[in-house]
Amino acid sequence: MAVNPISAAGASQPAQSSNIAIQDFLKILTAQLNSQDPLKPVDNQEFVAQIAQFASLEQSRQLNAKIDELLSVQSSLQSVGLLGKTVDINQGGGVLTGKVTALDFASGQPLLTLQIPSGAFQDKITLSQLTNVR
Repeated sequence: MAVNPISAAGASQPAQSSNIAIQDFLKILTAQLNSQDPLKPVDNQEFVAQIAQFASLEQSRQLNAKIDELLSVQSSLQSVGLLGKTVDINQGGGVLTGKVTALDFASGQPLLTLQIPSGAFQDKITLSQLTNVR
């Protein structure tokens, strides 16, 4: 029974963010209508162009959010492949070698636990700290 927490968490986010985007657009539209000169109303073509720009901006924001989710999934898959492997990390100006024994996730970021040759464990190693994988 596999559970996919990323898709479950991401399912409610687009609806909420699109409501916020619509509310923001309506605020802008209302402010623009309130401040326009009644003798020189804004052209319909300008309104259509502004709506198109706003829609494009929202699509771009949603694309960035999806790319962030994709990067999170990719780093998660990469970290699962490290279980049981020997890795080197930079720590305190030196190189520490250990075997990846456990994997944890905090805020969508994979954290590794290493067992070093002395038998001790080194927790909370991020993928960016790795220098070599064997």
